[in-house]
Amino acid sequence: MKRKYFFFDIDGTITIRETGVPVPSAVETIHRLEKAGHFVAIATGRAQYKARPFMESVGMSNMVCNGGGGLVVNGVCVDNKPLDLELSKAVARQAESLGYGILFAIDDSVNVYAKDDLFIRQCGKRQEPTEYHFDPAFDFEKLPEIYKMYISIPIEKESDLTLRDTLGHLRFVKEYLMFQHDDKREGILRMMKYLHGDPKDVVVFGDDTNDMVMFDPMWTSVAMGNGHPDLKKMATYVTAKNSEDGILKAAEHFGWFEKVDE
Repeated sequence: MKRKYFFFDIDGTITIRETGVPVPSAVETIHRLEKAGHFVAIATGRAQYKARPFMESVGMSNMVCNGGGGLVVNGVCVDNKPLDLELSKAVARQAESLGYGILFAIDDSVNVYAKDDLFIRQCGKRQEPTEYHFDPAFDFEKLPEIYKMYISIPIEKESDLTLRDTLGHLRFVKEYLMFQHDDKREGILRMMKYLHGDPKDVVVFGDDTNDMVMFDPMWTSVAMGNGHPDLKKMATYVTAKNSEDGILKAAEHFGWFEKVDE
């Protein structure tokens, strides 16, 4: 068996989406793959600091995180790219001119910074654990790095922010738009370059539309049975639901438990 490089989405793939609880057979399968000699990693949009507790809780040590911007190998963060600085500042300028509050994450942590609490006054506090730092002297134009931005523009006004598509962005709630890396495929390719591996030997597992970016025809893409129909159309193989041992069944189907050739 040639060595494979497995990348697993978290929510709806390793875990039950509604509860966040890992599927026991999924965790067991991941460890069996690693024991057979394969490389196993998480692929997630979560920031490194946020994804690390989950990674460690399931006994893993590798991940592509921060939407493809971060790489963790053997428990060590070997790379964590900020957003394009000039593009980020241009988006922030436009948002500010439109009268919206902006929170800036300037490092890999729960901390966000702004000159005032306009963001909170417009759309409330974020649902995620966040430490807010407000300082009238704060000037985003002087920032050397920006990792994420949160802009309090409601979904019905999003088109007014005409520069939004110049950066990766996601909307998990209707009240605000989040700017972060959104290219797990690019992160996987960077990981493969770091490991000196062949991208053709990559295997990805996912369940939702945000995983479509990493379903590339150059490698094997496995969609969970509980996955989105559009993702399944892109998949090399559609396995059973994750709650019905889908990761295990895919590994058995492809014979991936066979020991890797030395």
